[in-house]
Amino acid sequence: MTAKTFGLVKAGGKACQEFDLASLPREVTDWDMETYLALTCAGVTPEQARAVRTPPAAHPRQEYVLAVHWHPEQVPLDLIRERLEAMYPNARDQLIIPTQHNQIMTWDGYAGVEVDCYSHGFNRKVQLLVHLKAERVEQAGVLGNMLRHTFKYRSSQLFEYLDALCAPAWEERRQKAARAAGSDEEVVEFTAIHAARLREMLSANEMRTPEDAVKNKLVRNYLDCLREFYDDRLINKVQVYAKAVKEVVKENFSMAYFYRASEVIEEARSLGAGVVIPHPEQFWPILLRNYDVDGIEVWNPQSQQYTEFLISVVLDQNRRGYHKDRPLLIFMGDDCHMSEKLKKPEEQDRDKAAREVGLQPAWDDLGIAKGLIVAGVSRKTVMDEYRARLG
Repeated sequence: MTAKTFGLVKAGGKACQEFDLASLPREVTDWDMETYLALTCAGVTPEQARAVRTPPAAHPRQEYVLAVHWHPEQVPLDLIRERLEAMYPNARDQLIIPTQHNQIMTWDGYAGVEVDCYSHGFNRKVQLLVHLKAERVEQAGVLGNMLRHTFKYRSSQLFEYLDALCAPAWEERRQKAARAAGSDEEVVEFTAIHAARLREMLSANEMRTPEDAVKNKLVRNYLDCLREFYDDRLINKVQVYAKAVKEVVKENFSMAYFYRASEVIEEARSLGAGVVIPHPEQFWPILLRNYDVDGIEVWNPQSQQYTEFLISVVLDQNRRGYHKDRPLLIFMGDDCHMSEKLKKPEEQDRDKAAREVGLQPAWDDLGIAKGLIVAGVSRKTVMDEYRARLG
């Protein structure tokens, strides 16, 4: 397959930004199919495996590794384990629990999941981290069914997203997104052409495509692959516009089919599971709801602005005895998505690629650590207390 498929001729490995929309094929090409299968493949290549095993830096001074908010995605756990051993060569203790979106996974006797759910009082989607002993997963029939339903419904957003990018009936959403992103008509049409091809491939290969690959990020990853033929400036514009469309879709995605946060918490508690609220800046309302949770995430790569304030709130509530039976614990989430490590360096999202399992610099920030020390809070104390609660 050559660049002629796209009406382009490569120049020094990159095509110029000039292109003719009329010449772009509307049908799925061989290159499209090869790219789709590579993006949705459940395995990793030897080159990707080496990249996962070899972290960019080691942290020999970190003796305790606390990681209860991270996503293995399609990366095998044994490769992730090798990476962590290289990153933390002097670790004395660790509490590592994967939290795949709406799918329970286990690691060293513990299981975890990040659950999409619905906060009825605030009419918005939120997420909860649920952690439990691995031996209790067999008893989690109801929770498992709830997660399968949620996973299936959450995956359906990808089809809605693709329709919003290319289906005639969704023109209004495209125009709204284009205005928000400042995108011109050529960018909108270019994206629609490729989204239609991706939509066709997804439909034709739905039965053999791994469930975990049916996510919104498939659009971003597929569009990034087009950098092989198109100028980075064009694809950057396309990505900005596609992200704006995704936000419009999310705004209009019905909450009716998600379980309520209270229902998820109730089922988790019946299994002796722990519950943590992640993404504090995104989910302010849920912090006011006074749900029965074990702790909140006060720091996250996407949520750093209010860390010290959230710490003070947690400590103050505990001092006042608001949570007598279960004082709120302070967590920090690396929110590492391991599939980012599988991409070529030039295709990685720089911020996401920098995230590492168990790496939460805020614990060692001098300003933040000052308050934690006085309160007797550290990675170790949180690990010990949370383990005791999980049984």
